[in-house]
Amino acid sequence: MIVYQKKPLTLVGGGELGNNDFRRACKIGQVLVAADGGANAAFKVGQIPDAVIGDLDSISPKILGKIPPDRLHHIEEQDSTDFDKCLRNLDAPLILAIGFTGARLDHQLAALNVLTRYPAQRCILLGAEDAVFLCPPQFSLETGPETRISLFPMGEVEGTSSGLKWPIDGISFYPDGPIGTSNEATGPISLTVTKPKMLLILPQSHFEMAAKALIETEPRW
Repeated sequence: MIVYQKKPLTLVGGGELGNNDFRRACKIGQVLVAADGGANAAFKVGQIPDAVIGDLDSISPKILGKIPPDRLHHIEEQDSTDFDKCLRNLDAPLILAIGFTGARLDHQLAALNVLTRYPAQRCILLGAEDAVFLCPPQFSLETGPETRISLFPMGEVEGTSSGLKWPIDGISFYPDGPIGTSNEATGPISLTVTKPKMLLILPQSHFEMAAKALIETEPRW
């Protein structure tokens, strides 16, 4: 591992950032790691990353020169995204990922693919509208009535639920078959899923609540 932390950390990418994304993420994860060009975004808000991981082809030369060399971790291969390079080299109880969603759909799909490929990582993506993470084997959240709860399968997976307007019990989910988007809570929710293949998508306003629940949730994949 390049970075080992016993507390949550913030990971910033080079995608779109909301005005409050840094503040919200860094309030929970005070150690800051940049995925390549995410270092540019960190400097714009006056922060020097504790580590920069990636192929380092997207960092401004001016900014690159301001980062201590021992914080730069160059991974040259081009077969994976910088988000992938980071996630496989971080060890923390929770990773708050910002700057990995936005205008480009292909980048968003790639980030969701990486979430699914590293199920041992607890990682939550914060976007303009959503907070997204891989659902643990069991998960509960103190949601209020009519909260949007979307479930999207990245592979074959089943589950059970309580507190959803449309329960998921007995449904076999597939990416090209039944999916669970645009469900809603009737109150607090509890979910179980059979495999690390189900993405849970919540309103971005639930980011902090979901982060706290993920840290506390056991078992892990």
